[in-house]
Amino acid sequence: MPLDVVETLCDLIRLPSVNPMGRDVSGEEFYEYRVTDYLERTFERLGLSWQRQPIAPKRDNILARFDGDVPPDEGGKILMFEVHQDTVPVDGMTISPWTPEVRDGRVYGRGACDIKGGMACILAALARLVEQRPTGLPTIVMACSVNEEYGFTGASQMPKVWGNDDGTLVPRAPDAVVVAEPTELNVVVAHKGVARWRCHTHGRAVHSSQPELGDNAIYRMAHVLSAWEEYARDVVPNLGHHPLVGTPTLSVGIIAGGVSVNTVPDRCTIEIDRRVLPDEDPITALEHAKAYLANKLGDPQAVEHDEPQLTIRGLKDDQNASLAAGLSETSRRHGGPGECVGVPYGTDAPAFFPDGIPTVVFGPGSIDQAHTADEWVAVDQLHAATEIFYQFACEYGG
Repeated sequence: MPLDVVETLCDLIRLPSVNPMGRDVSGEEFYEYRVTDYLERTFERLGLSWQRQPIAPKRDNILARFDGDVPPDEGGKILMFEVHQDTVPVDGMTISPWTPEVRDGRVYGRGACDIKGGMACILAALARLVEQRPTGLPTIVMACSVNEEYGFTGASQMPKVWGNDDGTLVPRAPDAVVVAEPTELNVVVAHKGVARWRCHTHGRAVHSSQPELGDNAIYRMAHVLSAWEEYARDVVPNLGHHPLVGTPTLSVGIIAGGVSVNTVPDRCTIEIDRRVLPDEDPITALEHAKAYLANKLGDPQAVEHDEPQLTIRGLKDDQNASLAAGLSETSRRHGGPGECVGVPYGTDAPAFFPDGIPTVVFGPGSIDQAHTADEWVAVDQLHAATEIFYQFACEYGG
């Protein structure tokens, strides 16, 4: 059953799969279950074996397998294409997020670039492999994760499904993983990881007509923010350097405090994002930041730090050279630049390489269009990526 990549992408855009991003929100557009159901139906039509892995309510990973010429237990390779099902929210979009539009050589809609475009390419390539059944194929696994945009919990749980004795779909760890993200058809071999956490200042609430009787937590946080700004500017960039991803960073992204304008606030909260280099430990980076702040403020009790919301390592480029070289060459032969590059953002890839699985990141579209108010992906990149996924699958089994 052939699949047209543009039509498939339009189908996927019509299925909202918004990640609430930790917010206390509700609505029919949230969570990935519609996309998961669509994938299940598509795998059924293609005649593929598939398996769901529940992660949270309305949030299942789903994997499908297309058997290669040589079974994995007889030495055949397993190649996994991984892609996430969720999108970021649609607040502030200037186009209809779930009504796809194809014009001027682009497909518009939420997720078109990140990363339903890549998902459509893998599905179209997989359908072609099923239809044509070229010789020498490895076993192909398409793995679709949940909650990539806010926590990577789907990918981090995925390795639990392989190598079990319960009739699992994937009999052992894959030999290689290609994670789909918008890379402009380059091959990402390294990227940063992240530590995220909240910290709080406390004060004493009183009526704003008598502020001298209270203790303003927002004023206290102002000193904290000044310290973080100095740390981000003068310290963090000097903590290390990677030739492909540059230096580490720190950013404060959210601030909240107070209950009313006529009340002196007794609490203020910020959220911090510390990007770590591929060989940095995110917990060590977090502790270094906390120690700097305590020393700068002169009072370890001045700030309360929560346990981190997220700590995930980056993607290292010390064990994926052969995989990257093969995919790079395939990309160059079929319309892509195929450069081996590093990027500053995170992906699902670190869920797999700690087990020794060579892992790279690849897909259509540019990160410059991801998460934007008029998100889009170029049609020519969709067609090129589909061909590259197909050809790489054909060549990897040899």
